[in-house]
Amino acid sequence: MGDGVVTGLRDLVELVRAPAALTVPGDTLAGAASACWPAGIRSAALPVASTCLYWAGMALNDWADRKIDAVERPERPIPSGRVPASTALAVAGGLTAAGVAVAAVAGGRRSAATAAVLAAAVWAYDLSPKQGPLSVATMASTRGLDVLLGASTGGGAGLRRAAAPAALVALHTAGVTALSRGEVHGGSTVVARACVAATTVVATASTLRPSARRGPGGGLGAAVSVALTGWYAVSVVRAQLAAARTPDATTVRRATGAGIRGLVPLQGAALAAAGHSGLALGLAASAPAGAYAMKRVSAT
Repeated sequence: MGDGVVTGLRDLVELVRAPAALTVPGDTLAGAASACWPAGIRSAALPVASTCLYWAGMALNDWADRKIDAVERPERPIPSGRVPASTALAVAGGLTAAGVAVAAVAGGRRSAATAAVLAAAVWAYDLSPKQGPLSVATMASTRGLDVLLGASTGGGAGLRRAAAPAALVALHTAGVTALSRGEVHGGSTVVARACVAATTVVATASTLRPSARRGPGGGLGAAVSVALTGWYAVSVVRAQLAAARTPDATTVRRATGAGIRGLVPLQGAALAAAGHSGLALGLAASAPAGAYAMKRVSAT
């Protein structure tokens, strides 16, 4: 490819953190289910749009951070010379365009507009300084917007129905992002404890949501939702408590990975709360495969 460097598929997989995208489809599915599937069968294409935008963000992140990575993470595709910077930028641009286009096909103008706002948030995060609360809030907004993308064709009513799962996913993402700042040089006990508190709030709110559901299947949906929330809470809090006790880089990196993987049961809990227990369990069943893949290719 460009700059006389032959870039292999493995290099591109690493550039976009391909396995981590397994934590993405649940966002739009949770949003669509909460909004009663406003796009119908076309909702199945929205996770594809989300995945494209996620991969675009990963490629753009490495392009933007290539000078820092040359010092802190020289093994990454760009500083190691396996992927030219121009190729990474082209991949980011192409995947961004693809994501918005797929959203337009799946959900029309409303979904295209939501995807465009999501893409803008992704680029704003990657191209701005990664320190400070504004950066954390921007990253959190991308995952919240991703949930809303699933509900976007439902208009205002659909977005309101999906607001709760979007807020929970965004709050969880804020904690994971804040904690991830310590992946290279180590974090702080204060930040790790704040993340434990945020995860506890998310888990409590997720547990309480199913109690409002009534009708056939509501009991099963509530039970599955509570079970998946428990899985989410135990796996994420345990890792974050370890980071609070010993906030060295290795422990913080493990807690960040646990937080990323924890999105899957959290999304599943939202699906079950919306009455789709089968889909929730199917999504949860993908978690072991995602965890294995993320051991082979880093998600962070």
